Amino acid sequence: MRIFVRVYPRSRNPGVEESGSPQRLLVRVKEKPIDGSANEAVIQELARYFNVPQSSISLVSGRKYKEKIFEIS
Repeated sequence: MRIFVRVYPRSRNPGVEESGSPQRLLVRVKEKPIDGSANEAVIQELARYFNVPQSSISLVSGRKYKEKIFEIS
């Protein structure tokens, strides 16, 4: 399943919200977008939200952008 994610780094309140449909999510993380730390935090939040292991979530595109696509297997 592919998930389209809008990421908000350096947020005070981390979490996941739906944005119109189940495949579009807003993810807020506390980490700064430096050296992929925000991407790792997004994977942790998505794993918690979907109740799956982190290893089953991979970043498909958008490594350096706020708009990202993740694959959940």
